[in-house]
Amino acid sequence: MSSEDEVRRLIVELRLLEGTAETLQSRINLVNAMHAELNMAKKTLEGVEKEKPDASVFVPIGGGSYIKAKLADVEKVVYGVGAGISIEKPLEEAKRGVDERISELERTRRALEQQYSQVLRRIQENRERLQELISKQKAEEGK
Repeated sequence: MSSEDEVRRLIVELRLLEGTAETLQSRINLVNAMHAELNMAKKTLEGVEKEKPDASVFVPIGGGSYIKAKLADVEKVVYGVGAGISIEKPLEEAKRGVDERISELERTRRALEQQYSQVLRRIQENRERLQELISKQKAEEGK
């Protein structure tokens, strides 16, 4: 393979790797957002567990705003199981489910971060090789 062909191949591969890196970074950001949301749910469930029925609580309604409400039942919660589906579950079961989902997200995040690091390493290697080839071509042109 000629040096010009290798330069073209490296440029195409770099573009593909950079696209892959952007996609992985987006997925990592999404996983981090989901992780933060589940951690908030976990803390909320732990807080509700300590409350008695008819306790006053603030319920977030978005945008940093809350409404004041009273707890009717602290033994059961409506728990999201995915795909927009929620079911009523005992508090302890909901807490276990949230913990399992947090653990799963942490495994997913580690895998994505490992892939991201590998892609970044490959990008760096390709850039260095591309620089070598370009420098070599310039040196040969100068002869």
